[in-house]
Order: sequence, then C-alpha cells, then structure tokens
Amino acid sequence: MVAEGWNGFNVLHTAASRVGALDIGFVPGPHGCATANMLRGGVEILWLMGADELPVERISPETFVVYQGHHGDAAAKRADIILPGAAYTEKSGTYVNTAGRVQRAFRAVFAPGEAREDWRIIRAFSEVCGHTLPYNTVEELHARMADVNPVFAHVGHITRLAASQTIAAQQKKDEDKSFMSAPFRSVIPDYYQTNAISRASPTMAECSKVYSVPRAIAAE
Repeated sequence: MVAEGWNGFNVLHTAASRVGALDIGFVPGPHGCATANMLRGGVEILWLMGADELPVERISPETFVVYQGHHGDAAAKRADIILPGAAYTEKSGTYVNTAGRVQRAFRAVFAPGEAREDWRIIRAFSEVCGHTLPYNTVEELHARMADVNPVFAHVGHITRLAASQTIAAQQKKDEDKSFMSAPFRSVIPDYYQTNAISRASPTMAECSKVYSVPRAIAAE
C-alpha cells in the first residue's frame, strides 16, 4: 500500500472538507481541548461554526455558546448568541475533496437578511476583540491560506506527497495483524438527514421516510 513513489493510504472522512481543515491546521493547539472536553465544560465560551452534528445535549449548562450558521438546527437552539452565516450556495468557498484536490465553489445566490459569509463574521469579530486578522478581501484570505499550506495555491490539482517512512515503518510492524472480525457498517444512520440543510428539506424528509424504513424492517 505504501511504497517508493506511491502512497496508497487514504482515509475517507465523514465530514465535509475535514481534509481541508486538516490541511489548514485546524486542530487543537498546545493548550487546546478535544471535542469531548469542550462539551463537558472545558471552555467558558464554545463557538460553534455550523457544528450541528455533535451531541448538543452534552454541552455543559455553564458554557456560553455562540452559534454561527444557518437553518437554525439543533445547536442554534442551545446557543446564547446566534450569528447568521451563509449557506454553501450563498458564498464562495474553498474545499478539499477526498483525493486531496483543492476546489473552489462560487456563490449562486445572495444570503438573506443579515446573514454574512463566515470569514467576514470572523474577521469582524477579530477586530472587535483587538486581534485583527490580516486580510480584508477573499483574495487576501486565499493568499493567507496558501502561506499556511502551499497546497491551497494549486486549485484543481493534487499535490503528490512522498511515501511516509513513518507509515511504511508502521505497516511493517503491523503486517502480521489482521482486521477485527466485526463486519464493516455505515457510520451514517440516515443518508437523507445528514446535515442541517437536508433536515430542513421536505423532499429529503420524504426520501428518508420512503427509503430508510424498508432497510430498518429488513434489518429486523
């Protein structure tokens, strides 16, 4: 799987553009907390940016919650402050697919009411709290992303990386091990209700009702 000139190791993530978040270094810092620690009161303020796919009911009652997003899903109901963000169709965006290819999406319609693009909300907040971020336009933001990780300077292309010696060494160590006996299963309980937009759609709700029930009956 991992050899000279070829790295066949890949992880299929279950969250949109998690690959891009990892490429940009969007992980806890030296004094950061894991998600479980954040939920159980490890932080005074919890800023949820479109984060609806988490156990909101586990958030500590003492935690002050800021929700930035759209469609008013589960996390918005728990929020102390709601900052209306734009949906993916209402803003330009940079995404990284599962192959590692950087892609750009363009706005199809304008966001309604007071909703704003996510980066503009963060930029405005940074100025208010005295730590102004170094960009004022989306072009400057793209340049900053490319400074953090050069892969973002090559839109539409895959940056080939050399096979990791660490992975190769681990593979050698694990070559005699086998998979667990438990069968593979989907981590998505309902394909038609996987995000805030789908859950707000009557059409997707009907699809869930029609196509998910037979599978559940068959499983029984």
